[in-house]
Amino acid sequence: MCRLLGVVSSSPDTIANLLDEDLPSFTALSEEHADGWGVAYRTVDGIGARRSVEPAYQSSAYDHTVGAIRTDLALLHLRLANPGSRLTESNTHPFVLGATAFAHNGHFSPPDALDDLIDPDLLALAAGDTDSERYFLLVLQELRGGQDPVSALQNASRSVRERTTFSGLNCLLLTPDTLYAHSDNDPESEVSRRRGPDFFRLSYRVTADRVVVASSGWTQPQTRWTGLGSGTVLQIDRTGLRVQVHEPSAIPNRVP
Repeated sequence: MCRLLGVVSSSPDTIANLLDEDLPSFTALSEEHADGWGVAYRTVDGIGARRSVEPAYQSSAYDHTVGAIRTDLALLHLRLANPGSRLTESNTHPFVLGATAFAHNGHFSPPDALDDLIDPDLLALAAGDTDSERYFLLVLQELRGGQDPVSALQNASRSVRERTTFSGLNCLLLTPDTLYAHSDNDPESEVSRRRGPDFFRLSYRVTADRVVVASSGWTQPQTRWTGLGSGTVLQIDRTGLRVQVHEPSAIPNRVP
């Protein structure tokens, strides 16, 4: 299980400044979610990313990345690896292909359940062996097939629901122009029962000059945040800070 944080701003600044008071509390989660960190961000050429298997709270590279990288569109990921998953950079989120980055919070099994839905040339690009990277590749497969990003996320999560046993399918998708946040989880999963009903909650906050979206577990004043319902996709466009919440299409029941 992992933690997610994304930000879109009306003007570029360091990631630390964009996230301001939110960043220290979020970073502190890496004392538990200690199996690596990753940051993806918009650049003049597309999408840049930095990753490490170090815990973020102990990583000078993490401090440098959030303190030096200037952007107006970014996502952060703190990893808590599934049991048996290798602690390698190739398994560390975000995953990046071309001008698209992706980070996932949750788990599904078996991890290869999606492989026959993904074109062989796309599947061959997998650098690691996580379920999360397969999830990303399925989203890319949907985009390749002509779906818009919102439909691609909803269709991909629907396929995971139909084929696997899962806990959470929350994810952030970053393009050079837009940040998407998809909220989806199984409230009856073992993780949800053990960690509580809010463990997979995704929420967002809109201010005059930025929009922040985040997973739960750290201090978030309830009056400042709006929760995302299961199956919804939050779309935040960099131009004009336009925010849209796309309601879910029909979602099938979880696999018994």
